[in-house]
Amino acid sequence: MPPTLDPKQVQQLLEAAREAQQRAHAPYSRFFVGAAVLDEEGRIHAGCNVENAAYPLGTCAETVAIAAMIAAGGNRRATAMLVLGDGETPPCGGCRQRLREFAAPDTPILVADRERVRSQFTLDQLLPMSFGPEHLSK
Repeated sequence: MPPTLDPKQVQQLLEAAREAQQRAHAPYSRFFVGAAVLDEEGRIHAGCNVENAAYPLGTCAETVAIAAMIAAGGNRRATAMLVLGDGETPPCGGCRQRLREFAAPDTPILVADRERVRSQFTLDQLLPMSFGPEHLSK
């Protein structure tokens, strides 16, 4: 059973992702994405996608949010993530793998549009049989 987020946490994640989405740099795709990750200390770290004319040098919003969590210091464990785009925008495969580095299989991943959460998954549902740091110690 995945950890449960209270409505206040969901609202805070949604607001942080909305704000980040407004700062996205997406002049090529016009696909603006915001993301927010909740750490174990209850802090929220947001990110937006940043495109580059030299494809594929752009950076996904989820990656920026994870990097913000790491840059903030302290806790390096994501307990939830919300991804916000136009319609349902789940994390890409690369972002799922990046999140796997810092989250448990039952971590909730919420997919939202600007108005509401549309879907919820666990990391394990989005990335089954995943490869992680523990595999390197074998």
